Amino acid sequence: MRILYLDLDALRPDHLGCYGYHRNTSPNIDALAAESTRFTNYYTSDAPCLPSRTALYTGMFGIHSGVVGHGGTAADLFVQGATRGFRDRIENNSLPYQLQCAGYHTAQISPFAQRHAARHFYAGFNEIHNTGKHGQESAEVVTPVVMKWLADHAAGDNWFLHVNYWDVHTPYRVPEEYGNPFENDPLPAWLTPEVWREHLEMVGPHKAQEINMLDDREDPKYPRQPGSLRTEADLRRMFDGYDTAIRYADDQIGLIVEALKHAGVYEDTMILISSDHGENMGELGIYGEHGTADQITCRVPMIVKGPGVKAGRVDDGLHYALDLAPTLAEMLGFEAPDMWDGQSYAAALREGADCGRDQVVISHCAHVCQRSVRFGPWLYMRTIHDGFHLFPREMLYNVEEDPHERHDLAAARPELCREGAARLLAWQEDQMLSSTTNVDPLWSVMREGGPFHARKEDLDRYLDHLRKTGREWAVPELLRRHR
Repeated sequence: MRILYLDLDALRPDHLGCYGYHRNTSPNIDALAAESTRFTNYYTSDAPCLPSRTALYTGMFGIHSGVVGHGGTAADLFVQGATRGFRDRIENNSLPYQLQCAGYHTAQISPFAQRHAARHFYAGFNEIHNTGKHGQESAEVVTPVVMKWLADHAAGDNWFLHVNYWDVHTPYRVPEEYGNPFENDPLPAWLTPEVWREHLEMVGPHKAQEINMLDDREDPKYPRQPGSLRTEADLRRMFDGYDTAIRYADDQIGLIVEALKHAGVYEDTMILISSDHGENMGELGIYGEHGTADQITCRVPMIVKGPGVKAGRVDDGLHYALDLAPTLAEMLGFEAPDMWDGQSYAAALREGADCGRDQVVISHCAHVCQRSVRFGPWLYMRTIHDGFHLFPREMLYNVEEDPHERHDLAAARPELCREGAARLLAWQEDQMLSSTTNVDPLWSVMREGGPFHARKEDLDRYLDHLRKTGREWAVPELLRRHR
């Protein structure tokens, strides 16, 4: 069997037609979804980019691998130490290497390892095609490499190819000549003028008055992305930029599908479409960023089409992205390493069985330090470092009734907060009991000064921006929390 993993960075599921979006962003993905099993509650265990993809290929939660952030020791794997052999445990147990051992030729088309100095991302790959622009490349750079690889290899058997597309990630870089397919389409109904105006008064990186993380500067190279959302035209520009990027990436998937059909291998190819994380587009007041352990950042699409996979099925169970590794092991007939933290959902793909989890714990230590737990309809969020957002220690959302996280129910439902906190504590204890280091890397991040994207040396610059934009009221509290 052939396996093609299409990894569209920063793609949130509910901006795809097959997940109910009102704009026609994804006709090719939607067509694939009709032939696939589509997962609605699929989460990265550790966000954002580097922790997520590390978890995917090591098969481990960040609390076990050590990679939970984008800088400091939290951006590196735990050192294996005295038990390391000629090769380390990541090389021997990574998903790509296990596929190699099962007879698969493994290849990646991605600049990701160089972008994050994540050399463990290379582990187990026969071929590495670095598209060379550190994640700033658009599809017109990536797709020719994919087409060349498929022309050379598609007809062969037993290959695994990971392809990264970056267009959906900020800054929105779709060529201007592509136009705007959505200029006459309405914005999402939940984001009313009243809600947007509330967001203008909020503080924190990537809020409505600082799309450029800590200020409102724009880059003329990326005209699709505004620096702030002070007018409704700015808001439309932001949403149209994101959705146009999805449509542009969707075009590439159409080209890839046609190439597989032309090679006569489409029916025998397992195609997986997913992402490393989602993208907040107004949720928690954040725009164009994946900076919290919330439903929007950590929930990702997962669409699986291929031999032996039930077509046209929707799976609503709770799953982690790192569950992919044991799932492929079961489907391909090899034994999952003990190191993997995942749980196979092969039965969901083959038989439509319900094999979801009773909860998922999601973590974020790059922009904030947060852990959250999803159980039933509830998302309980616990904040250790607020990343300059002034989040409370506890937040609670009913994500089934309130998918855009408008109504924090923590004060109204203290019993659910107690349950969420107990679940997080029990999860942490279980993970530490099975840890090889007895170190929780979240607390390493805190000891080293906080998350990489909310460094103390950036605070003065941000406070100046708040004063210039009429939000001086937040300055004393930010100083109290972070000085």
